[in-house]
Amino acid sequence: MTEGPMVAAFLAVIGGASLLAVTARRLHANDNLPSLEGWALADRSLGTVWTWLLLGGTIFTAYTFAAVPGLVYGNGAPAFFALPYTVIVCPLAFVLLPRMWSAARDHGYVTAADFVRGRYGSGPLALVVALTGILATMPYLALQLLGIRAVLTAGGLYPSAATGDLAMAAIFAGLAVATYRHGLRAPTVIAALKGVAVFCSVLAVSWLVLARLGGPGAVFDQAARRLSGPDAGHASLVLSPDQQPAFATLALGSALALLMYPHVLTAAFAASSPRVLRRVAVALPAWTAVLALFGLLGIAALASGVETPEGGAEAAVPILVDRLMPGPLAGLVFGAITVGALVPAAVMSIAAATSFVRNVYTEYFHPTATPKRQVRIAKAVSLTAKAGAVAFVFGLRDQDAINLQLLGGVWILQIFPAVAIGLFTRRLHHRALLAGWAAGMLFGTVMVVREGFSPVVPLGLPGISGHPVEIYAGLAALILNLAVSLAGTAVLDRIGTPRGADSTALPGRLTVRHRPETGASKA
Repeated sequence: MTEGPMVAAFLAVIGGASLLAVTARRLHANDNLPSLEGWALADRSLGTVWTWLLLGGTIFTAYTFAAVPGLVYGNGAPAFFALPYTVIVCPLAFVLLPRMWSAARDHGYVTAADFVRGRYGSGPLALVVALTGILATMPYLALQLLGIRAVLTAGGLYPSAATGDLAMAAIFAGLAVATYRHGLRAPTVIAALKGVAVFCSVLAVSWLVLARLGGPGAVFDQAARRLSGPDAGHASLVLSPDQQPAFATLALGSALALLMYPHVLTAAFAASSPRVLRRVAVALPAWTAVLALFGLLGIAALASGVETPEGGAEAAVPILVDRLMPGPLAGLVFGAITVGALVPAAVMSIAAATSFVRNVYTEYFHPTATPKRQVRIAKAVSLTAKAGAVAFVFGLRDQDAINLQLLGGVWILQIFPAVAIGLFTRRLHHRALLAGWAAGMLFGTVMVVREGFSPVVPLGLPGISGHPVEIYAGLAALILNLAVSLAGTAVLDRIGTPRGADSTALPGRLTVRHRPETGASKA
């Protein structure tokens, strides 16, 4: 089903995304002089619907929609940790994001490292926060390309390495041009198409799959029988007691880590007020429902007997779609998943570029850089980030990107004490936070690499069945990080080591004067 209608439908969706990106200029609220805040944060002017589309489209990436059902297909019940994880994110976002937004708006912060610099008066601590964010974001950006490639390959739209690579490069080139010109406004308008396309596609595919396979009961029964077969290993649709600690800590640790990623904070900072962010946090579970349906499709792929290539479980749902749906509808679904990669990829490149310009280039190389020059450098770094992601995917094995992204989740969690805890208290000493960050980074990296890049590691305690208890490596590293930070703070305060100046001075409850929303921001 590689010819004609499917290709035409796929190209129609991609073309629609490109046309929408061109209209991003309409979201300009005014004709202010170029500034990093205007290019990277859309002048902090996005209303509730735009912010919901952008933040949801940034958090729920194309690779997520391919990887979660792929994990369900290959591993069964443990893969569903993504659902409680994205549910836990919502109350965290409700509490943390509005407070962070208020601090950022009051003091002109554009990145989390800006906040840390002002809160603790420590340049080195701000630098490690910025570099950790960039380091964790780059493999995440590369994974968006892997998601596109998995979809194109499974749908027969990747006929050869040369042709497929050229197609992916062309898709990313169009995105790069739109982001270069319009900044965050480009992925914002594409997010509208992503929301409509992904929601409609998954509902249509789920309805068709359930109708073809005899309903939910038949799907789960057939999937369970296949997982219990001789070639299925130890996978199951029900968690065993030994899997529960890993499941729970993965969900909690991943939720804490997600809101520390620069691209998530960039999307949040673009909102027009804290009230907008609270509304968005309440409405985010709608995206979780879509993710649950994608997980269901992974079970349906098992039930229908889909066979994936070795190590390519993320292709299970695209293969299922290609098998069950008519050509035009399959093309629309593949186009929707591809567009799903463009929004987070654009925001990630903007966030990485902004962190570099604000917290590395301006701080250490060109302190007197004008706003116009900062925007020019950020645009160039954004292009470089996308080109680097393309080169990374083409030059290395897919597993290398996946391994680095797993490490990225562990790494980004280590800035949680400085950023999230710093929103409520300045009790932790900035030098102790640096020591805790270093300990968490080293400990987490060693554990993950030692276990063959597994995100869960043995704790050394026997479980119910006698096997060692396994927990998420990032959460274990965070616990060590906090222990070192607390102990270091006690020692440094006892010997009288001075603290940096706090220029943020957060009150018990932040309030801010809101600018009136413009017509362009009220989506």
